[in-house]
Amino acid sequence: MPALVLPPKAVPGDRVAVVSPSFAAPGFAPAVHEQALRRLVEATGLVPVEYPTTRQLGASPQDRARDLNAAFADPTIRAVLATIGGDDQILVVPHLDAAAVRADPKPFLGYSDNTNLLAWLWQQGVAGFYGGSTQVHLGPGPAVDDVHLASLRAALLTGETLTLTEPGESEDLGHDWLDPRALTEHGEREPTEPWTWAGPARSVTGPTWGGCLEVLDWLAMADRFPPTADLEGAVLLLETSEELPSAQTVQRWVRSLGERGLLAAVAGVCVARPPVTGFEVRLDAEQRAARRAEQRDAVVGEVARYNPDAVVCVGVPFGHTRPQWIVPYGGRMTLDGATRTVTASYA
Repeated sequence: MPALVLPPKAVPGDRVAVVSPSFAAPGFAPAVHEQALRRLVEATGLVPVEYPTTRQLGASPQDRARDLNAAFADPTIRAVLATIGGDDQILVVPHLDAAAVRADPKPFLGYSDNTNLLAWLWQQGVAGFYGGSTQVHLGPGPAVDDVHLASLRAALLTGETLTLTEPGESEDLGHDWLDPRALTEHGEREPTEPWTWAGPARSVTGPTWGGCLEVLDWLAMADRFPPTADLEGAVLLLETSEELPSAQTVQRWVRSLGERGLLAAVAGVCVARPPVTGFEVRLDAEQRAARRAEQRDAVVGEVARYNPDAVVCVGVPFGHTRPQWIVPYGGRMTLDGATRTVTASYA
């Protein structure tokens, strides 16, 4: 695998960019955004810096790329945080300045549609972090979740190694951002199931790659995957979005990764707890558990078909869930099938 640069950490007082590479959620719900920025300062001591398109709804891909390029090129900016994902970041990536990124690598935090940018950074040789949405995980609710705060600080400031733990509760979505309760209350939370382990009872460690399956589908069609050989020994990250794809759709996506040779190349697969409800899809507890189990079984079955030696862990709270662990993207993760632990380096 190519050696990736692990960008240096910030220190309290440093400036960090807060950008909207996809949907400008702060322009839609500014109160949530402003609470997120206050909490970012309180939690890290860092100074958030907005850009022209951070709150600009409908900004062009070129303008959003201009803000990203400015953030990556500014030597006083020591990290870049996405406010949220979206739907069309694939149009932003062709306008990005690779030379600026390589000249001064800095951590980028985002997930969902930000899979586009993280995969692009990976191909420039720069590691990032999968997770962290100021509009979803910092701004809403009564406080920042403990696991999110721990991984946010590790990604931005300390670079420590953490063992990922199960918070014991989860929500698929919070209150509507325009509802005043969004600033003070969590969404509907429920107890979580134990993680599922599959494959051999051994430990594997490797750099991570992957992301949101919906976006990986687009990247494959746009021919923006790395060479499969570059993923030998990696830990594959897989998760699904609030679009709630069926287990059959997930199975087809993972099967296609197998046909590409990607599943045979990786050493392990880390799969997130998937969202199964939304504002327009309401299920009871039994139905929710069944949907999660169907998706779990689809992924485990396809990985076993193409790589029975891979260590697989399903249900880890990253991606489209809250509480959310931010996890390395290009940094190292260990899946230990013997001790059933997941450990991540935030260096």
